[in-house]
Amino acid sequence: MSFFSDFFNLAPCPPAKREEVNRLISELITIGQKEDYLSERPGRPFNAQCRHEGARQIGRRLDEIGGLELMEFAHRQVKRKAGKNLAAHLEYAWADIGRWLP
Repeated sequence: MSFFSDFFNLAPCPPAKREEVNRLISELITIGQKEDYLSERPGRPFNAQCRHEGARQIGRRLDEIGGLELMEFAHRQVKRKAGKNLAAHLEYAWADIGRWLP
């Protein structure tokens, strides 16, 4: 399923949620490119664990909509559009959200 959803850029979510999911993924990519998902020091917009709070909120919402499968899809989109280093940072920023494991 992931090959086809990635190939056609179709998020694995209910059709009624697709617009919201696309917006969230786009916002997630922008956060990574402008601010990164991790920081060396806590402080806005990073939490006490130095993880970007906005990226975590998006991760929680993606988990609510489509669970781990949708989060993995979003991670692949970040990797494709923002690069493997930012995707690796996102893996740790999303720790402890749903069934996500860094």
